[in-house]
Amino acid sequence: MTDQRVAIVTGASRGIGRAIATRLAADGRHVVCVSRSQGPLDELVSQIQATGGSASAQTCDIADFTAVAEMVEGVAKEFGRLDILVNNAGITKDNLILRMSDEEWDDVINTNLKSVFVACRAAARPMMRGKFGRICNIASTSGLVGNSGQANYAAAKSGLTGFTKTIARELGKKNITANCVAPGFIETDMTKDLPAAVTEHIKGMISTRELGKPEDIATAVAYVTSDESRFMTGQTIAIDGGMTMC
Repeated sequence: MTDQRVAIVTGASRGIGRAIATRLAADGRHVVCVSRSQGPLDELVSQIQATGGSASAQTCDIADFTAVAEMVEGVAKEFGRLDILVNNAGITKDNLILRMSDEEWDDVINTNLKSVFVACRAAARPMMRGKFGRICNIASTSGLVGNSGQANYAAAKSGLTGFTKTIARELGKKNITANCVAPGFIETDMTKDLPAAVTEHIKGMISTRELGKPEDIATAVAYVTSDESRFMTGQTIAIDGGMTMC
């Protein structure tokens, strides 16, 4: 059994997930970096270790619910503990409601919402045994205010906020907190190819007039998963440059 806090970060191979994994490792956690792609995970783990951090890689398709549960349970068994769970991985399949197929709806709901339920359910027991737990679910401002073409995504992310409040109530007496971090427009692979005019329009909706960076999200996640955040639970923090003001 390791003396370090052990954290699972899903969707860790790039973007926001990569920044979260890197930050938690820098803060002294052992980070189990989870993604479907082995190559990028190995590169991330090597980078973390090269800077003195502790990390390992675990491939898992979060759309495979059995695999998700087995992954979480396996990490807890391997390290003798599980302290932090960051559910970051997700997908988009955007379409207007009149054109959205049942498959597009189901895929996004299952991947972005049901997988989180499965992971949290699996994580709850080892966290209860350890008498400590920090759960952070990555929501979205789309789930707070809606976004055209994203009925499925907004529903899943909005569902996360209600789900998180509920498990915060259920698990709080066991010294387990659960919070959401809701990113706004962040500079990632998903936004870098947007036309310049679209990017400028988006900046016009943001009080700070700039897109966020993955590290901005990682900073918030680092706090809500820290020992110091013991009195904060059931909350959704929007990291969006003031775009939603909620």
